[in-house]
Amino acid sequence: MCSPCPCPPPPGRAAEVRRRFAEEARSERPDLAALCLLMGAAADGSLEDAGIDAAQAELDRLAGQVPYRPGGARDWAVALREVLGDRAGFHGTAADYRRLESSLLHRVLARRRGLPILLSVVWMEVARRAGGPVYGVALPGHFVVGFGSGAAERVLVDPFDGGRVLTGADAELLVAGATGAPPDASLPAPADPLDVVLRMLNNVRAWAAARPERSDVALWALELSLLLPSHPAALRYERARLLVQRGDFVAGAVELEAYAEVVSAVDEAAAERVRREAFAARALLN
Repeated sequence: MCSPCPCPPPPGRAAEVRRRFAEEARSERPDLAALCLLMGAAADGSLEDAGIDAAQAELDRLAGQVPYRPGGARDWAVALREVLGDRAGFHGTAADYRRLESSLLHRVLARRRGLPILLSVVWMEVARRAGGPVYGVALPGHFVVGFGSGAAERVLVDPFDGGRVLTGADAELLVAGATGAPPDASLPAPADPLDVVLRMLNNVRAWAAARPERSDVALWALELSLLLPSHPAALRYERARLLVQRGDFVAGAVELEAYAEVVSAVDEAAAERVRREAFAARALLN
């Protein structure tokens, strides 16, 4: 039986979660697990601080099952696969793309199921706690995990496939299958934690875009995205239009006008179109 789709917390708790998320995102060394769990708290009103602590403890527990310094990059990859893929049963299926909880770390830890990027976060956080040379690799259309400190010894695994160790050809085919583009032998640099979080929030926004009745989900995902130190300016416009869509015409108009001021420096015609949208939003109050 499927668990109910999570709903955001009340306004007071939501504001506190956003404050803590912003502080963590702007810290000297942002903690990926903490950001993911605060993202979960913004999505799921049932996740209190005790639940966040329990999720961190579960990552610690899993790390304790990894053999001490198993060896080189491939040894680390195999050790994590045995702990997380074989024994704990973390993996993904096509059905997980249709579930919001597949993007929430606390739910992924409980269900052992999730999107590739969330399962990769589990792999990265467990390996990091165990002392492994681990990093995320944001392939186009599919997120995986890398082990090793240099290109010569880099080993990739696919947590969505239970931690399968990938050959270079496997990685190329994953990209081709996800994007329809020709295989590319080059791989992106290790993913920055804040880029990982923004990519997860983009996934949530895509989920909500297909479900207009869940504009509450789109709103919290946009609000968290805007708290990241670096984010696309167009997200401000998207949030303003969403506020108007949700019936908050004044706040939406104010944000549209603020965005128009930013845009006017580079594209006055576009800024004027946004100002007209703001005027139309205010007219809806009459």
